[in-house]
Amino acid sequence: MIRSITVYCSSSRHVAPVYFDAATELGRGVASCGWTLVYGGNNLGLMDAVASAARGAGGKVVGITPKMMADQNIVDPLCDELIVTDTMRQRKALLEERGDAFIALPGGIGTFEEWFEVLVGRTLGYHDKPLVLLNINGYYDPLLAMMEHGIEQKFIRPHARDAYFVARTPGQAIEHLKSSAGTGAGAIDEAREPSALE
Repeated sequence: MIRSITVYCSSSRHVAPVYFDAATELGRGVASCGWTLVYGGNNLGLMDAVASAARGAGGKVVGITPKMMADQNIVDPLCDELIVTDTMRQRKALLEERGDAFIALPGGIGTFEEWFEVLVGRTLGYHDKPLVLLNINGYYDPLLAMMEHGIEQKFIRPHARDAYFVARTPGQAIEHLKSSAGTGAGAIDEAREPSALE
């Protein structure tokens, strides 16, 4: 059962409006489903857009940020729950723990790191939470091509494709999670092998 969604995304203010629009639509969609938004806790960029939209639509927002960023006064003081961790590793662990599913909006190297950590965890069978890569404006096309290249070159096993869903719109991401809620959809039996991701 999905009660909360962890959203990974950028804190950059300088990205194109299409990405802000998607973050806003996603935040509203999460709230409309009655799900809690769990995110990085900062009031910048797409992070601010998704949290503000969820809050504006009546949703609950949980922010998780490291002390280093809190000391820079870039945290969102309007979160229903704001958790300040000592380290980035603790932040990532809580973002994973508090979410029943994960959506990655476009982002930079921090978003890549977070996405791949939960992807590897799912592929190896450490969790079976749904993962959605929100490929707005084709942003993740090169990453998806790299995944296919890794499969072709036999560095990545083909069943890794089954560990996540690629959505082109926030609505598609929300509908996928609604359809998979409570079904255990996408469990990867062969991922239980220790060497599932080479």
